[in-house]
Amino acid sequence: MEAVRKLDGYDCAILKYLARDGRLPVTELALKVGLSKTPCQVRVKRLQSEGYIMGFRAVLNPGKLGLEHIAFVEVRLNNTTEAALDAFNAAVQNVPEIEQCHMIAGAFDYLLKVRTASIRSYREVLGEVISALPHVAGTSTHVSMEAVKDAAVLDGVEVAGER
Repeated sequence: MEAVRKLDGYDCAILKYLARDGRLPVTELALKVGLSKTPCQVRVKRLQSEGYIMGFRAVLNPGKLGLEHIAFVEVRLNNTTEAALDAFNAAVQNVPEIEQCHMIAGAFDYLLKVRTASIRSYREVLGEVISALPHVAGTSTHVSMEAVKDAAVLDGVEVAGER
């Protein structure tokens, strides 16, 4: 098991500000967290190398891209051996419409977040792609009517001196 180092207040503040804006210049980040530029830069690099920061990317607007339809799909497998799980896990990586895939402990095996342009395109993806994934025995769909909250990992975490 990997040892987890305790993050101090500066590290937590850095992570929170970068979760909000990954393009924040290091000079501005340093000012916000109360460090000079070089120590802040060193901490950011360490947080990256230790895996706390996995990368930076653009957050795209699904509406502008014509991808407003979201469905959550419960997937039940007909086989849950390690080989079957590995085959399913590998196959979902190749389906661009599957935005997230979570293995679940409960009444079904996986929960997928699927994003498409419309209910019609979702039906095609479900019928032609998801149902054909390895070991899929059945699915159940829940359509999202509205995203009420879609937050970064640290949105609810308090940063020292901020409320």
